[in-house]
Order: sequence, then structure tokens, then C-alpha cells
Amino acid sequence: MSPTDRSGSGPGTAEHLGMRPGMIVMESGYDDDVDQDVRDSIVDLTGEELLDDDTDEVVDVVLLWYRDGDDDLADVLVDSIAPLADDGYIWLLTPKRGRGAHVDPSDIAEAASIAGLSQTSITTAGSDWSAARLVGRKSSGPKR
Repeated sequence: MSPTDRSGSGPGTAEHLGMRPGMIVMESGYDDDVDQDVRDSIVDLTGEELLDDDTDEVVDVVLLWYRDGDDDLADVLVDSIAPLADDGYIWLLTPKRGRGAHVDPSDIAEAASIAGLSQTSITTAGSDWSAARLVGRKSSGPKR
């Protein structure tokens, strides 16, 4: 993405989302309203097709499209953790404020907390989607 392109779409979107060649990405919540440019950017950079959410593979990233009114967000996040590699993360994509089915940031924070996740950053992903990066909480030390 050029320094002046802040839309979150285009050839640099995958880099903006921290994707690298060879990463395995699972997609969940696909519908006809998703941003195809975001999807294409990820496939182009990683060199891998996006996997469906019924995959048995361990994945580096879960690309989760979520709209207000979809299933319970905390439950969806818990389900999204299962296929993640130890250092994997979730990009939760929700419609931007002012768009239909927008998800309130407090709802995201609450659901992430219930699922045992922490939000580390927020960015844009295309013209209609916001993206929140969610990671598993690190333990404070060895378990006894």
C-alpha cells in the first residue's frame, strides 16, 4: 500500500494485515458482502488459497467476517481459536461505523475477553470493513 493509500484495500492490504508468503489463512463468515479485493490481496501475497472454516489444518491466521446479527460473537471467536497455531491470530472484520450490521467496539472487547483473547490493533480492511487483530492472552508464567 502506498503511503497515501489508507483505504485498506489494494495490493498492500495483505501486508498491512501482517500477512507473509506461505501463511495459511482460514476464512470464516464469508458472504456476498465481503471485500473481494482484501481476499485477493491475501491470496496473492501468501500464495495460498483461503481455507474454509471446516478445515482440519493448523492455520496462521483466521480471517473472520462478522456482522451484527450473526451468531454469538464470543462463541464464534472460541470456535476460531481451535485451528490456530500457537503464534496465530484472528483478524475480526466488521462493517465500519455507519454501515449496516456495524458491531459496537464494546461488544468486540467483551466477546474477545470472554473468548480469552486480547485486541492488539485496529485498522481498515477495504472501504466498508474495520479489522481488529485478536491474539490469545499470554500466561504470566509456567503453570503448576
